[in-house]
This record gives sequence, C-alpha cells and structure tokens, in this order.
Amino acid sequence: MTHTVLVTGVSRHVGARVASVLATDPDIDRVIGVDTVPPSSLARGGGGVALGRTEFVRVDLRSPDIARVIAAADIDTVVHMSLVSAPSKGAGRSSMKEHNVIGTMQLLAACQRSATVRRVVVRSTTAVYGSSPHDPAVFTEDAEPVEVQHSGYAKDASEVESYVRGFARRRPDVTVSTLRFANFMGPGVDSPLTRYFALPVVPTVLGFDPRLQFVHEDDGVEVLRRMALEDHPGTYNVTGDGIMLLSQCVRRSGRPTLPVPSPAFRALGDLARSAGQVDYSPEQLGLMSYGRAVEPDRLAAELDWRPKFTTASAFDDFLHSRGMFGGMPLAVIDWLSTVLGGGVRR
Repeated sequence: MTHTVLVTGVSRHVGARVASVLATDPDIDRVIGVDTVPPSSLARGGGGVALGRTEFVRVDLRSPDIARVIAAADIDTVVHMSLVSAPSKGAGRSSMKEHNVIGTMQLLAACQRSATVRRVVVRSTTAVYGSSPHDPAVFTEDAEPVEVQHSGYAKDASEVESYVRGFARRRPDVTVSTLRFANFMGPGVDSPLTRYFALPVVPTVLGFDPRLQFVHEDDGVEVLRRMALEDHPGTYNVTGDGIMLLSQCVRRSGRPTLPVPSPAFRALGDLARSAGQVDYSPEQLGLMSYGRAVEPDRLAAELDWRPKFTTASAFDDFLHSRGMFGGMPLAVIDWLSTVLGGGVRR
C-alpha cells in the first residue's frame, strides 16, 4: 500500500529532515511539504536539508488553502510539525499564537472534512507540563500540570492538544498520535535553548539547579518516521534516557556562568530578547528555575525501541558540533565540583 504524506513546517530543520526521510521510503508515493516560506534548500544559494522528492507547496495554515492541498493530493497521512516555540524576527507573540493555534485549527478542520486522511501525527512539547516547585519527580503522559500555563509556547501547545483530542473524538476512524518532545538537541538544531547554551556567559538563576532532558534530532526524526508509517494512537513523551542538571550542562560546555537572582534573570532575558539574542519565554524562565523530567517508557513499550542518544550524549553531540566540547567526562566534572566546593566556574 502506498501513502501520500503531508508534512507541515518543512522550512524548519526537524520538519525538513522528517520530510526528507519519508521521501526516501519506497512505500510512500508522494510527500508534500508545506510552510509559509520555502525551505533553505530551495531558497537562493541552497543549503539546509535536501528534501529529495518532497514537493513543496507554499501555504499558510491559517488560510483555507490547506484544505485544498489535502483534497487535491488525496492525503492519507498528516505529520504536523509547524508548532513554533518563539516568535520569528519581525513578528510578535500574537502572530506566533495565530500560527500555532489558528493554524492547527484550520489543519484539523481540513482533516476532518477529508475522506482520505487516515493518520494524523502531531508534534507537541513536554512544556505542556509546566515547571513549578510543586511538580512530581517525573511526569507521565496521564499527569496534569501542577500550574496551568497562561502564556507563551506552553499555552499554545496545551490549546493545540485540546483541539487534537476533539478531532480524535470526532473522527474515531483516524489514528491520532501526539508526541510530547523534550527540547531537541543536535548539530542542526537552532532553538532558544541551544542559543542560551551558546552565550559567551551563561546566566543562571541563583539558588536553582534545574533538571533537564533532551532528545537528539536523529531520534526525534526516527520516532516521527515510525509514527507516520504505523498506527500508534495516543499521547507519548519523547526524550533521551537520563537527566542532566543545568550546572552539568554549563560546565560541560566550558562557558562561564553568571548566577543572578530571579528578577535579574528575567531582566537579562528581556534585554537578550530585545537584542535578538535569546527569546526568554515564560516557560523558558520557569524551566531554568525548576526544570522538568518526563517518563518515556510508554513510547519505548509501544515501539519496542529506545533512542540511540541519551540526554547527556545528545547534549555532547550539540557541543561537539559547535566546537564547545571541553572533552572532560561528566563524572570527572562532577567529582571536581564536589572537591572544589560546589562549583567549577571558568
């Protein structure tokens, strides 16, 4: 059986990689990639991820045009990768929310009307669980956030998931998979968090050392590929095994740290955002204080698969790709930290 797959968000790195790997599958007849701007591989000068035989269509998900694309191509599988975590340059928070929430509503409405769509895969985020001092040690997929998200990317993702659940109820004949990804790491990832770790001096919140988890882009793409080809209904956490403390990450990177009180950290975030350096969204600030950890065992059992990269090795690969790797094993760094009294700061 052949498939026709629609992938949204193909102008971004992970979305382009998903479309590219699906386009190499002989069981897939066509891959159609959509976004508001062309992928860098199609732009003047090339570069970026080669999309292979992916057919690019320029369309804004907020418009009814997406329904015409789905109907004209007889799409049977939709991989929704278009959720963005930070406003693009020149666009504000309201534009980001419209893209994330209104765009998803239009896409799901088009899928609901379609007679051919049989599988929908949605990229979400573990940010839906929030970050608070009262969080459980780890979140499972059935856990509710301790504090409701009122703004930013996390609120968008929560709203998107509610619309996805509504769609699944209305179209029980469609297999719906929601994937809550931890922060992506890897050579090609450009995100608020990767830009944070690449700062010349890394600000941290005084008195806090949050737990972090990462998923390598290779593992994320593999999960999305499998979900696009197989029926795995439900909601799944996706992360590399293990956790890292923020202090481990910054020591591993060799960057000096600047511990500041929480109000000053927020002020630094506002300055960095206005300068176009790093977008310190509300959930980013919470993560840098309280961290977050999720349990990925449901996905491992469903797919009979575990990611190749742990949280630590995914972060190491990111550091290697940026020339930031100090080459000292984490165990040695932590031992030195203990011996020297709680902090190796360069």
